[in-house]
Amino acid sequence: MIYIANSLDLILASDYRVQLDTGSSDLWIKGSSSPLPNSSQTSTTYNLTYGIGWAYGHVSYAAAKFAGINVPQQAYLDVSSAVNPALSYGTSGILGLGFTSLSTVDALVNRTGASSGRSLLYNLFNDNPTEPNFIAFSLQRSSDPTDDIEGTFLIGEVEPEYAAVNKTTAIPTFPVNSPTRWTVLLDAVFVGTNTISVTTTVANAPSNRAVVLVDSGTSYTYAPTEICEAIYGGITGAKYDSSLGQWTLPCDAEIDMALQFNGQVYPIHPLDVSPISLSTTKYCVGSFVPQDISSIGAGNFDWIIGDNVLRSVYSVYDFGDFDSNGKMGNPYIKLLSLVDPNEASADFASARGSTARTNITYNAQGGTAAASTTVSLSDDITDTLKKVSVYFPAMLAIMALNALVLLVLVVLGVVFLCRRRRGGGIRSRKNKGRTTPLPMEPMIGGPSSYEQDPSLHVYQPVSMALTEDTFVPPSPAFHGGKGKQIDRPNSVA
Repeated sequence: MIYIANSLDLILASDYRVQLDTGSSDLWIKGSSSPLPNSSQTSTTYNLTYGIGWAYGHVSYAAAKFAGINVPQQAYLDVSSAVNPALSYGTSGILGLGFTSLSTVDALVNRTGASSGRSLLYNLFNDNPTEPNFIAFSLQRSSDPTDDIEGTFLIGEVEPEYAAVNKTTAIPTFPVNSPTRWTVLLDAVFVGTNTISVTTTVANAPSNRAVVLVDSGTSYTYAPTEICEAIYGGITGAKYDSSLGQWTLPCDAEIDMALQFNGQVYPIHPLDVSPISLSTTKYCVGSFVPQDISSIGAGNFDWIIGDNVLRSVYSVYDFGDFDSNGKMGNPYIKLLSLVDPNEASADFASARGSTARTNITYNAQGGTAAASTTVSLSDDITDTLKKVSVYFPAMLAIMALNALVLLVLVVLGVVFLCRRRRGGGIRSRKNKGRTTPLPMEPMIGGPSSYEQDPSLHVYQPVSMALTEDTFVPPSPAFHGGKGKQIDRPNSVA
Protein backbone atom coordinates (compact mmCIF):
# COMPACT_ATOMS: atom_id res chain seq x y z
CA MET A 1 0.00 0.00 0.00
CA ILE A 2 1.40 3.39 -0.99
CA TYR A 3 0.09 6.97 -0.87
CA ILE A 4 -0.09 8.84 -4.14
CA ALA A 5 -0.50 12.51 -5.01
CA ASN A 6 -3.22 12.79 -7.65
CA SER A 7 -3.51 15.28 -10.51
CA LEU A 8 -0.24 17.04 -9.82
CA ASP A 9 0.74 19.52 -12.51
CA LEU A 10 4.37 18.58 -11.95
CA ILE A 11 5.61 19.06 -15.46
CA LEU A 12 4.03 21.96 -17.28
CA ALA A 13 1.14 20.94 -19.54
CA SER A 14 0.98 17.42 -18.13
CA ASP A 15 -0.27 15.81 -14.94
CA TYR A 16 1.66 12.98 -13.31
CA ARG A 17 0.66 10.86 -10.34
CA VAL A 18 3.58 10.31 -7.98
CA GLN A 19 4.20 8.45 -4.76
CA LEU A 20 4.93 10.74 -1.79
CA ASP A 21 8.04 9.64 0.07
CA THR A 22 9.58 11.32 3.13
CA GLY A 23 12.44 8.81 3.05
CA SER A 24 13.95 10.04 -0.22
CA SER A 25 14.65 13.36 -1.89
CA ASP A 26 14.57 12.87 -5.65
CA LEU A 27 11.82 13.48 -8.17
CA TRP A 28 11.71 11.01 -11.02
CA ILE A 29 9.09 10.62 -13.72
CA LYS A 30 8.55 7.85 -16.25
CA GLY A 31 6.28 9.11 -18.98
CA SER A 32 4.93 7.40 -22.07
CA SER A 33 8.07 8.52 -23.88
CA SER A 34 11.46 9.97 -23.03
CA PRO A 35 12.30 12.80 -22.98
CA LEU A 36 9.08 14.21 -21.59
CA PRO A 37 7.36 16.93 -23.62
CA ASN A 38 8.55 20.48 -22.97
CA SER A 39 11.64 19.27 -21.13
CA SER A 40 15.36 19.84 -21.60
CA GLN A 41 17.41 16.66 -21.30
CA THR A 42 21.09 16.66 -20.33
CA SER A 43 23.70 14.04 -21.20
CA THR A 44 24.02 12.98 -17.54
CA THR A 45 22.47 9.58 -16.85
CA TYR A 46 22.04 7.65 -13.65
CA ASN A 47 20.45 4.48 -12.35
CA LEU A 48 18.70 4.91 -9.01
CA THR A 49 18.98 1.42 -7.56
CA TYR A 50 16.52 0.50 -4.82
CA GLY A 51 16.17 -2.46 -2.51
CA ILE A 52 13.18 -3.36 -4.67
CA GLY A 53 13.53 -2.05 -8.20
CA TRP A 54 15.41 0.67 -10.01
CA ALA A 55 14.88 3.72 -12.23
CA TYR A 56 17.23 4.75 -15.02
CA GLY A 57 17.19 7.98 -16.99
CA HIS A 58 18.66 11.37 -17.80
CA VAL A 59 18.92 14.35 -15.51
CA SER A 60 16.54 16.82 -17.13
CA TYR A 61 14.83 20.15 -16.57
CA ALA A 62 11.25 21.25 -17.09
CA ALA A 63 8.93 23.98 -15.93
CA ALA A 64 6.90 22.68 -13.01
CA LYS A 65 3.74 23.76 -11.26
CA PHE A 66 2.75 22.36 -7.92
CA ALA A 67 -0.08 23.62 -5.70
CA GLY A 68 -0.30 26.81 -7.71
CA ILE A 69 3.41 27.62 -7.47
CA ASN A 70 5.46 27.83 -10.66
CA VAL A 71 9.06 26.64 -10.80
CA PRO A 72 10.58 27.80 -14.11
CA GLN A 73 13.34 25.18 -14.14
CA GLN A 74 12.98 22.03 -12.05
CA ALA A 75 15.63 19.30 -12.13
CA TYR A 76 14.41 15.71 -12.12
CA LEU A 77 15.33 12.29 -13.48
CA ASP A 78 13.56 11.68 -16.79
CA VAL A 79 13.26 7.90 -16.58
CA SER A 80 13.34 5.83 -19.76
CA SER A 81 13.27 2.40 -18.10
CA ALA A 82 12.34 1.30 -14.60
CA VAL A 83 11.18 -1.57 -12.45
CA ASN A 84 9.58 -0.21 -9.30
CA PRO A 85 6.51 -1.24 -7.26
CA ALA A 86 5.21 2.33 -7.34
CA LEU A 87 4.58 2.01 -11.08
CA SER A 88 2.26 -0.97 -10.54
CA TYR A 89 -0.08 1.31 -8.58
CA GLY A 90 -0.60 3.57 -11.58
CA THR A 91 1.95 6.21 -10.65
CA SER A 92 4.49 7.79 -12.96
CA GLY A 93 7.25 8.07 -10.39
CA ILE A 94 8.24 9.20 -6.92
CA LEU A 95 8.34 12.63 -5.31
CA GLY A 96 10.92 12.62 -2.52
CA LEU A 97 10.08 14.82 0.46
CA GLY A 98 13.37 14.44 2.31
CA PHE A 99 16.31 16.76 2.76
CA THR A 100 18.15 17.99 -0.33
CA SER A 101 21.38 16.57 1.10
CA LEU A 102 20.03 13.13 0.10
CA SER A 103 19.25 14.08 -3.49
CA THR A 104 21.18 12.18 -6.15
CA VAL A 105 19.95 14.55 -8.86
CA ASP A 106 21.25 17.54 -6.93
CA ALA A 107 24.59 15.78 -6.39
CA LEU A 108 24.93 15.04 -10.10
CA VAL A 109 24.15 18.64 -11.05
CA ASN A 110 26.44 19.90 -8.31
CA ARG A 111 29.34 17.97 -9.85
CA THR A 112 29.09 20.26 -12.87
CA GLY A 113 29.50 23.33 -10.67
CA ALA A 114 25.83 24.31 -10.94
CA SER A 115 23.28 24.68 -8.14
CA SER A 116 20.15 24.17 -10.24
CA GLY A 117 19.55 20.62 -9.06
CA ARG A 118 17.70 21.47 -5.86
CA SER A 119 14.63 19.43 -5.00
CA LEU A 120 11.12 20.47 -5.97
CA LEU A 121 10.19 21.21 -2.38
CA TYR A 122 13.30 23.30 -1.86
CA ASN A 123 12.24 25.41 -4.81
CA LEU A 124 8.63 25.62 -3.64
CA PHE A 125 9.64 26.88 -0.21
CA ASN A 126 12.19 29.22 -1.71
CA ASP A 127 9.39 30.80 -3.74
CA ASN A 128 8.18 32.56 -0.60
CA PRO A 129 10.83 32.34 2.16
CA THR A 130 8.83 34.47 4.63
CA GLU A 131 6.19 31.77 5.05
CA PRO A 132 6.31 28.68 7.33
CA ASN A 133 8.16 25.71 5.87
CA PHE A 134 6.43 22.49 6.82
CA ILE A 135 4.44 19.64 5.34
CA ALA A 136 1.54 17.76 6.92
CA PHE A 137 0.12 14.28 6.35
CA SER A 138 -2.97 12.33 7.29
CA LEU A 139 -3.08 8.74 6.04
CA GLN A 140 -6.37 6.87 6.11
CA ARG A 141 -6.86 3.12 6.53
CA SER A 142 -9.13 0.44 5.14
CA SER A 143 -9.86 -3.08 6.34
CA ASP A 144 -9.75 -4.19 2.69
CA PRO A 145 -6.15 -4.11 1.40
CA THR A 146 -7.41 -3.79 -2.21
CA ASP A 147 -9.43 -0.63 -1.53
CA ASP A 148 -8.44 2.80 -2.80
CA ILE A 149 -8.02 4.90 0.32
CA GLU A 150 -7.41 8.58 0.80
CA GLY A 151 -5.16 10.83 2.77
CA THR A 152 -4.29 14.50 2.80
CA PHE A 153 -1.02 16.24 2.11
CA LEU A 154 -0.56 19.96 2.71
CA ILE A 155 2.33 22.38 2.45
CA GLY A 156 2.58 25.16 5.00
CA GLU A 157 -0.82 24.55 6.58
CA VAL A 158 -2.68 21.91 8.56
CA GLU A 159 -6.19 20.59 8.19
CA PRO A 160 -8.56 22.56 10.45
CA GLU A 161 -9.82 19.40 12.14
CA TYR A 162 -6.26 18.58 13.18
CA ALA A 163 -5.28 22.10 14.28
CA ALA A 164 -4.51 20.72 17.76
CA VAL A 165 -1.24 19.41 16.32
CA ASN A 166 0.08 22.98 16.60
CA LYS A 167 -0.13 22.69 20.39
CA THR A 168 1.67 19.37 20.67
CA THR A 169 5.25 19.10 21.87
CA ALA A 170 7.82 19.15 19.08
CA ILE A 171 9.91 16.01 18.59
CA PRO A 172 13.46 17.10 17.67
CA THR A 173 15.29 15.31 14.92
CA PHE A 174 18.41 13.34 15.76
CA PRO A 175 20.84 14.86 15.39
CA VAL A 176 19.19 18.14 16.33
CA ASN A 177 21.43 20.22 14.07
CA SER A 178 21.69 19.54 10.36
CA PRO A 179 20.07 16.09 10.11
CA THR A 180 20.22 14.29 6.80
CA ARG A 181 16.97 12.36 7.28
CA TRP A 182 13.72 12.55 9.23
CA THR A 183 15.19 10.59 12.13
CA VAL A 184 13.97 11.00 15.73
CA LEU A 185 14.53 9.26 19.07
CA LEU A 186 12.14 6.52 20.19
CA ASP A 187 11.76 6.27 23.98
CA ALA A 188 9.98 2.95 24.43
CA VAL A 189 7.52 0.42 23.03
CA PHE A 190 4.36 -0.68 24.84
CA VAL A 191 2.69 -4.02 24.10
CA GLY A 192 -0.34 -4.69 26.26
CA THR A 193 0.79 -4.08 29.84
CA ASN A 194 4.45 -4.65 29.02
CA THR A 195 7.03 -1.95 28.45
CA ILE A 196 9.81 -2.88 26.03
CA SER A 197 13.09 -1.02 26.34
CA VAL A 198 14.92 0.01 23.19
CA THR A 199 18.60 0.39 22.38
CA THR A 200 20.67 1.91 19.62
CA THR A 201 23.72 1.22 17.51
CA VAL A 202 23.97 4.84 16.35
CA ALA A 203 27.02 6.74 17.54
CA ASN A 204 26.36 9.54 20.06
CA ALA A 205 22.70 8.56 20.49
CA PRO A 206 21.41 7.91 24.05
CA SER A 207 21.92 4.24 24.86
CA ASN A 208 18.32 3.83 26.12
CA ARG A 209 16.75 5.24 22.96
CA ALA A 210 16.46 4.03 19.37
CA VAL A 211 17.02 6.26 16.36
CA VAL A 212 14.12 5.74 13.93
CA LEU A 213 13.64 6.96 10.38
CA VAL A 214 10.08 8.20 9.78
CA ASP A 215 9.29 7.21 6.21
CA SER A 216 5.95 7.63 4.44
CA GLY A 217 7.30 5.63 1.50
CA THR A 218 7.43 2.45 3.57
CA SER A 219 4.34 0.30 4.02
CA TYR A 220 5.52 -1.48 7.15
CA THR A 221 7.89 -0.82 10.04
CA TYR A 222 11.30 -2.49 10.09
CA ALA A 223 12.55 -3.13 13.61
CA PRO A 224 15.09 -5.28 15.47
CA THR A 225 14.28 -8.98 15.75
CA GLU A 226 13.83 -8.89 19.54
CA ILE A 227 11.26 -6.09 19.28
CA CYS A 228 9.15 -8.04 16.78
CA GLU A 229 9.47 -11.13 18.95
CA ALA A 230 8.11 -9.15 21.90
CA ILE A 231 5.17 -7.88 19.80
CA TYR A 232 4.06 -11.16 18.21
CA GLY A 233 5.82 -13.94 20.10
CA GLY A 234 3.22 -14.17 22.88
CA ILE A 235 0.25 -14.62 20.55
CA THR A 236 -1.23 -18.13 20.37
CA GLY A 237 -0.86 -19.40 16.82
CA ALA A 238 1.69 -16.76 15.82
CA LYS A 239 4.93 -17.83 14.17
CA TYR A 240 7.76 -16.35 12.18
CA ASP A 241 7.61 -17.32 8.50
CA SER A 242 11.12 -17.21 7.08
CA SER A 243 9.80 -17.43 3.50
CA LEU A 244 7.90 -14.18 4.01
CA GLY A 245 10.38 -12.60 6.36
CA GLN A 246 7.41 -11.71 8.57
CA TRP A 247 5.38 -12.99 11.48
CA THR A 248 2.01 -14.59 10.71
CA LEU A 249 -0.82 -14.76 13.23
CA PRO A 250 -4.57 -15.43 13.52
CA CYS A 251 -6.54 -12.45 12.22
CA ASP A 252 -8.71 -12.25 15.35
CA ALA A 253 -5.67 -11.83 17.63
CA GLU A 254 -5.73 -8.22 18.84
CA ILE A 255 -2.43 -6.57 19.73
CA ASP A 256 -2.68 -3.33 21.68
CA MET A 257 0.54 -1.37 21.44
CA ALA A 258 1.96 2.13 21.44
CA LEU A 259 5.20 3.99 20.80
CA GLN A 260 6.63 6.78 22.93
CA PHE A 261 8.48 9.76 21.46
CA ASN A 262 9.83 12.64 23.54
CA GLY A 263 7.75 11.60 26.55
CA GLN A 264 4.50 11.35 24.57
CA VAL A 265 2.66 8.07 23.99
CA TYR A 266 1.06 7.33 20.61
CA PRO A 267 -1.25 4.27 20.46
CA ILE A 268 -1.22 2.31 17.21
CA HIS A 269 -4.47 1.02 15.77
CA PRO A 270 -4.53 -2.79 16.15
CA LEU A 271 -5.80 -3.21 12.57
CA ASP A 272 -2.47 -1.77 11.43
CA VAL A 273 -0.39 -4.08 13.64
CA SER A 274 -1.66 -7.24 11.91
CA PRO A 275 -3.05 -6.43 8.44
CA ILE A 276 -4.74 -9.06 6.31
CA SER A 277 -2.31 -10.88 4.05
CA LEU A 278 -2.48 -9.94 0.37
CA SER A 279 -1.69 -13.51 -0.67
CA THR A 280 -4.06 -15.56 1.52
CA THR A 281 -7.06 -15.21 3.81
CA LYS A 282 -5.83 -17.95 6.13
CA TYR A 283 -3.82 -15.62 8.33
CA CYS A 284 -2.75 -12.05 8.92
CA VAL A 285 0.82 -10.77 8.84
CA GLY A 286 2.87 -8.73 11.25
CA SER A 287 3.43 -5.20 10.00
CA PHE A 288 6.46 -4.87 12.27
CA VAL A 289 9.06 -6.72 10.24
CA PRO A 290 12.21 -8.12 11.87
CA GLN A 291 15.16 -6.88 9.89
CA ASP A 292 18.72 -5.80 10.57
CA ILE A 293 18.92 -2.45 8.82
CA SER A 294 22.39 -1.52 10.05
CA SER A 295 23.75 -1.88 6.52
CA ILE A 296 20.88 0.15 5.06
CA GLY A 297 21.05 2.81 7.73
CA ALA A 298 24.83 3.06 7.47
CA GLY A 299 24.90 3.44 11.23
CA ASN A 300 22.52 6.41 11.14
CA PHE A 301 19.28 4.78 12.34
CA ASP A 302 18.01 1.59 13.99
CA TRP A 303 14.41 1.37 12.73
CA ILE A 304 12.37 2.46 9.73
CA ILE A 305 8.86 3.49 10.76
CA GLY A 306 6.30 3.30 7.96
CA ASP A 307 2.66 3.87 7.15
CA ASN A 308 1.38 1.21 9.56
CA VAL A 309 2.35 3.63 12.35
CA LEU A 310 1.76 6.91 10.52
CA ARG A 311 -1.92 6.09 9.94
CA SER A 312 -2.45 6.46 13.69
CA VAL A 313 -1.17 10.05 13.82
CA TYR A 314 -1.47 13.35 12.03
CA SER A 315 2.13 14.23 11.23
CA VAL A 316 3.83 17.55 10.58
CA TYR A 317 7.40 17.75 9.29
CA ASP A 318 8.77 21.22 9.99
CA PHE A 319 11.99 22.23 8.28
CA GLY A 320 12.38 25.46 10.25
CA ASP A 321 11.80 28.97 8.95
CA PHE A 322 14.20 31.13 6.96
CA ASP A 323 16.13 33.78 8.84
CA SER A 324 17.36 37.06 7.38
CA ASN A 325 20.41 35.27 5.96
CA GLY A 326 18.32 32.74 4.07
CA LYS A 327 19.08 29.87 6.44
CA MET A 328 16.62 27.64 8.25
CA GLY A 329 16.35 26.78 11.90
CA ASN A 330 16.50 23.24 13.24
CA PRO A 331 13.80 20.89 11.87
CA TYR A 332 11.41 18.85 13.99
CA ILE A 333 8.35 16.62 13.78
CA LYS A 334 4.97 17.05 15.48
CA LEU A 335 2.53 14.18 15.90
CA LEU A 336 -1.13 14.33 16.91
CA SER A 337 -2.54 11.02 18.12
CA LEU A 338 -5.68 9.99 16.23
CA VAL A 339 -6.29 6.72 18.06
CA ASP A 340 -8.30 6.16 21.22
CA PRO A 341 -7.18 2.67 22.32
CA ASN A 342 -10.63 1.61 23.52
CA GLU A 343 -12.41 2.81 20.38
CA ALA A 344 -9.72 1.17 18.26
CA SER A 345 -10.30 -2.12 20.06
CA ALA A 346 -14.01 -1.86 19.22
CA ASP A 347 -13.09 -1.23 15.56
CA PHE A 348 -10.86 -4.28 15.57
CA ALA A 349 -13.54 -6.47 17.16
CA SER A 350 -16.09 -5.38 14.57
CA ALA A 351 -13.73 -6.06 11.67
CA ARG A 352 -12.18 -9.30 12.91
CA GLY A 353 -14.95 -10.91 14.96
CA SER A 354 -13.24 -10.72 18.34
CA THR A 355 -14.30 -9.22 21.68
CA ALA A 356 -13.58 -5.55 22.29
CA ARG A 357 -11.35 -4.59 25.19
CA THR A 358 -11.74 -1.66 27.58
CA ASN A 359 -9.62 0.42 29.97
CA ILE A 360 -6.52 0.23 27.78
CA THR A 361 -3.85 2.55 29.16
CA TYR A 362 -0.11 3.03 28.77
CA ASN A 363 2.29 4.32 31.40
CA ALA A 364 4.74 6.82 29.93
CA GLN A 365 8.41 6.22 30.65
CA GLY A 366 10.59 9.08 31.82
CA GLY A 367 8.22 11.85 30.82
CA THR A 368 4.65 13.07 30.58
CA ALA A 369 2.59 11.04 28.15
CA ALA A 370 -0.27 11.97 25.89
CA ALA A 371 -2.01 8.77 26.95
CA SER A 372 -3.28 7.72 30.36
CA THR A 373 -0.70 7.27 33.11
CA THR A 374 -0.83 5.77 36.56
CA VAL A 375 0.37 8.03 39.39
CA SER A 376 0.73 7.12 43.07
CA LEU A 377 1.08 9.85 45.71
CA SER A 378 3.43 9.57 48.65
CA ASP A 379 2.28 10.25 52.25
CA ASP A 380 4.14 13.59 52.28
CA ILE A 381 2.34 14.81 49.16
CA THR A 382 -1.00 13.65 50.52
CA ASP A 383 -0.42 15.58 53.78
CA THR A 384 0.53 18.69 51.84
CA LEU A 385 -2.64 18.48 49.77
CA LYS A 386 -4.74 18.29 52.93
CA LYS A 387 -3.12 21.48 54.27
CA VAL A 388 -3.68 23.25 50.97
CA SER A 389 -7.39 22.39 51.09
CA VAL A 390 -7.77 24.41 54.33
CA TYR A 391 -6.70 27.62 52.60
CA PHE A 392 -8.32 26.83 49.28
CA PRO A 393 -11.31 29.26 49.59
CA ALA A 394 -8.99 32.22 50.26
CA MET A 395 -6.79 31.20 47.38
CA LEU A 396 -9.81 31.11 45.06
CA ALA A 397 -10.77 34.66 46.00
CA ILE A 398 -7.29 35.96 45.20
CA MET A 399 -7.20 34.00 41.96
CA ALA A 400 -10.59 35.41 40.92
CA LEU A 401 -9.32 38.97 41.36
CA ASN A 402 -6.17 38.20 39.39
CA ALA A 403 -8.22 36.53 36.68
CA LEU A 404 -10.39 39.64 36.30
CA VAL A 405 -7.33 41.83 35.83
CA LEU A 406 -5.84 39.32 33.41
CA LEU A 407 -9.09 39.15 31.42
CA VAL A 408 -9.08 42.90 30.91
CA LEU A 409 -5.47 42.77 29.70
CA VAL A 410 -6.25 39.89 27.34
CA VAL A 411 -9.22 41.73 25.81
CA LEU A 412 -7.08 44.81 25.23
CA GLY A 413 -4.36 42.65 23.71
CA VAL A 414 -6.78 40.89 21.36
CA VAL A 415 -8.19 44.20 20.17
CA PHE A 416 -4.65 45.40 19.49
CA LEU A 417 -3.69 42.26 17.58
CA CYS A 418 -6.89 42.30 15.51
CA ARG A 419 -6.09 45.82 14.40
CA ARG A 420 -2.51 44.88 13.68
CA ARG A 421 -3.07 41.75 11.64
CA ARG A 422 -5.85 39.78 10.04
CA GLY A 423 -6.22 36.01 10.00
CA GLY A 424 -6.37 33.15 12.48
CA GLY A 425 -3.86 32.05 15.05
CA ILE A 426 -2.91 28.88 13.22
CA ARG A 427 0.60 29.03 11.83
CA SER A 428 0.30 28.68 8.08
CA ARG A 429 1.60 29.92 4.77
CA LYS A 430 -0.51 32.49 2.97
CA ASN A 431 -2.30 30.79 0.14
CA LYS A 432 0.08 31.42 -2.67
CA GLY A 433 -0.91 27.99 -3.82
CA ARG A 434 0.50 25.65 -1.17
CA THR A 435 -0.72 22.07 -0.73
CA THR A 436 2.46 19.95 -0.46
CA PRO A 437 6.08 19.33 1.23
CA LEU A 438 9.98 20.16 1.44
CA PRO A 439 13.63 19.06 1.56
CA MET A 440 16.57 21.17 2.54
CA GLU A 441 20.30 21.02 2.64
CA PRO A 442 22.09 20.65 5.95
CA MET A 443 24.64 23.25 6.90
CA ILE A 444 27.98 21.85 8.01
CA GLY A 445 29.13 23.14 11.37
CA GLY A 446 26.16 25.39 12.03
CA PRO A 447 22.72 25.30 13.63
CA SER A 448 20.83 25.85 10.40
CA SER A 449 19.79 23.05 8.12
CA TYR A 450 18.90 24.91 4.96
CA GLU A 451 20.63 27.38 2.69
CA GLN A 452 19.59 29.56 -0.24
CA ASP A 453 23.20 30.23 -1.10
CA PRO A 454 24.03 29.03 -4.66
CA SER A 455 27.47 27.73 -3.64
CA LEU A 456 28.47 24.07 -3.80
CA HIS A 457 27.13 21.80 -1.11
CA VAL A 458 28.06 18.59 0.69
CA TYR A 459 26.09 15.38 0.18
CA GLN A 460 25.19 12.37 2.28
CA PRO A 461 23.80 8.93 1.31
CA VAL A 462 20.52 8.95 -0.60
CA SER A 463 16.97 7.65 -0.30
CA MET A 464 16.17 5.05 2.33
CA ALA A 465 12.53 4.52 1.41
CA LEU A 466 11.09 1.03 1.16
CA THR A 467 8.22 1.47 -1.27
CA GLU A 468 6.68 -1.97 -0.95
CA ASP A 469 6.27 -4.79 1.49
CA THR A 470 9.01 -7.35 1.90
CA PHE A 471 7.18 -10.23 0.25
CA VAL A 472 7.29 -8.57 -3.19
CA PRO A 473 9.49 -10.73 -5.47
CA PRO A 474 12.93 -9.28 -6.23
CA SER A 475 13.03 -7.21 -9.39
CA PRO A 476 15.22 -8.01 -12.41
CA ALA A 477 18.66 -6.47 -12.35
CA PHE A 478 19.32 -3.31 -14.32
CA HIS A 479 21.61 -3.70 -17.32
CA GLY A 480 22.84 -0.72 -19.24
CA GLY A 481 23.55 2.93 -18.75
CA LYS A 482 26.81 4.74 -19.13
CA GLY A 483 26.44 7.29 -16.37
CA LYS A 484 29.43 7.72 -14.10
CA GLN A 485 29.12 6.71 -10.48
CA ILE A 486 28.97 9.33 -7.80
CA ASP A 487 30.32 8.89 -4.31
CA ARG A 488 27.20 7.60 -2.63
CA PRO A 489 25.72 4.16 -1.89
CA ASN A 490 22.66 2.72 -3.60
CA SER A 491 19.34 3.90 -2.28
CA VAL A 492 16.78 1.52 -0.85
CA ALA A 493 13.21 2.10 -1.86
